Amino acid sequence: VCEWRAPETLKQILDLEMRDTGESHQKLLQLCQDVIQYSVKTSHPRFFNQLYAGIDYYSLVARFITEALNPSVYTYEVSPVFLLVEEAVIKKMIEFVGWEGGDGIFNPGGSVSNMYAMNLARYRFCPEIKEKGLSGLPRLVLFTSEECHYSMKKAASFLGIGTQNVYFIKTDERGKMIPEELEKQVQRARKEGSAPFLVCATAGTTVLGAFDPLDKIADICEKHGLWLHVDASWGGSALISRKHCRLLHGIHRADSVAWNPHKMLLAGIQCCALLVKDNSGLLKKCYSAKAAYLFQQDKFYDVCYDTGDKSIQCSRRPDAFKFWLMWKALGTTGLEERVNRALALARYLVEEIKKREGFRLLLEPEYANVCFWYIPPSLRKMEDGPEFWQKLHQVAPVIKERMMKKGSMMLGYQPHQGKVNFFRQVVISPRVSREDMDFLLDEIELLAKDL
Repeated sequence: VCEWRAPETLKQILDLEMRDTGESHQKLLQLCQDVIQYSVKTSHPRFFNQLYAGIDYYSLVARFITEALNPSVYTYEVSPVFLLVEEAVIKKMIEFVGWEGGDGIFNPGGSVSNMYAMNLARYRFCPEIKEKGLSGLPRLVLFTSEECHYSMKKAASFLGIGTQNVYFIKTDERGKMIPEELEKQVQRARKEGSAPFLVCATAGTTVLGAFDPLDKIADICEKHGLWLHVDASWGGSALISRKHCRLLHGIHRADSVAWNPHKMLLAGIQCCALLVKDNSGLLKKCYSAKAAYLFQQDKFYDVCYDTGDKSIQCSRRPDAFKFWLMWKALGTTGLEERVNRALALARYLVEEIKKREGFRLLLEPEYANVCFWYIPPSLRKMEDGPEFWQKLHQVAPVIKERMMKKGSMMLGYQPHQGKVNFFRQVVISPRVSREDMDFLLDEIELLAKDL
């Protein structure tokens, strides 16, 4: 999976210095080989470290094409095919969300999609902010769960809302937002004289893979006139599966949705869509700057296809093309099988963990996140007290170091909400098999046999 080298060692191996004269082709070829050799092989079936993994070959072909053509997706005249592709993909994704119509745009990451949604909700709440800025506005407050992605705090900071005005709602033992707590916090904000404008629910939290109760949250948003954004960057792909789409029950009531096909569906980084229920041009009204040199209104074709003014970017990659070509090749049933297979393998791993001494689940997963501790032999007879947890906290980092230096696999760990370090294993790639699940558990036991 990787050939680990310390940073200072790798700097010397790669010869990173740029010089006045160019290098020979032989040297350049060696540099390319070194880059490949010492990079992490994210397509390896034993790369479990992030919420993306593997490679889809149709998506890869699409990337070859777009890299060669070097397009920028803002006007129809310079990017006719890719604008139509993006329109078709967004329309299809909107169907799976359950809306009759809508709008959307592909962005460089789910964090950016969440930022777009936050800004869009604020613009809907007070349209004058686009011209007048923050001065004179009431104290705006938004709500999201304790388990939300960290991009919500970053977006609040970036947009001038302020991280203190993000109210984090308590979650239950499974990591789901508690609707009653949301209702309390909305009422609290109003009593304080603040102006609530947005609720961000999460469909597939980063660590536990939890899905917030969208229907109940939507009821509260309707009651208080709040924009409902669903960060389904990770869990949105379950919409493709007839078996697992129930996880996102109620998502059709959202005002906006972030969904990253580059995660579970392997569309290739980056491939991230923001979908918006409004089809009255709210995206364009919010972000348009009407650059006369680019978005002329007297062009010889229908300028509604010049969609670049809906974006905060100017230059923009044709990320939808990767997803489109893959979808064309596999069909919806092929994408559905990809989701079903990943979740079936996650369930297999859970059952194997239950059979093995020394492995302990944090909770029964409902998605592809399998969170567990490994308790080495030396700790198995200790009582569950402060000393036990203190010692267990040190186990995962040592195992991670050993697996990285050996290069056998990559598996993430973290502490979370008062719990000591545990492993988070994520199944995504179609290349992953039951044998890889067995190997993962065997390898942890092997790497920790002396702990």
